[in-house]
Amino acid sequence: MDVHLEPWSESALDLLRQINTPQMRRYVGGAESEEQLLARHRRYLAMPGSGRGTMFAIRLGPELVGSIAYHQREWRGEQIYETGWNVLPAYQGRGVAAAAGTALIAVVRAAAGPPDAPDSLHAFPSIDNTASNALCRRLGFSLLGPCDFEYPAGSSTTMRSNDWRIILRARRVSE
Repeated sequence: MDVHLEPWSESALDLLRQINTPQMRRYVGGAESEEQLLARHRRYLAMPGSGRGTMFAIRLGPELVGSIAYHQREWRGEQIYETGWNVLPAYQGRGVAAAAGTALIAVVRAAAGPPDAPDSLHAFPSIDNTASNALCRRLGFSLLGPCDFEYPAGSSTTMRSNDWRIILRARRVSE
């Protein structure tokens, strides 16, 4: 399968609009207004400059078919990497998300090299999102259990999620 990740760019705005449907966003609060969408696009463009993560467009051959990201955040008193993804309906069930997830895990493992980098990657799909929970299992995440998760960050809106984790490297022991 010819799946590649490419850093988010101005040309990915149309993809973001395709993702912004009630069906695609049913587990994360629904479709957003154009103003919210443009603000999200600007945040995605700025992510690499923060040094804390990157949003990627998922390319299948010549087509942009989804998005996947990782970013650093605090969770339960420690720094972690968080990931999330979207694959357009016409490309779901074809292994695109699994291929993109595998590629992303390799990117995050490389990012986790420095001593001060987080040593785990978490995903927080809604407990009702059967496909995303199955993908976490397929990618080798371990289920830590259900949790209340604020999404989007800073919104004070919580969703009931599953906390899935992959350990990226051995935890460092304090000397």
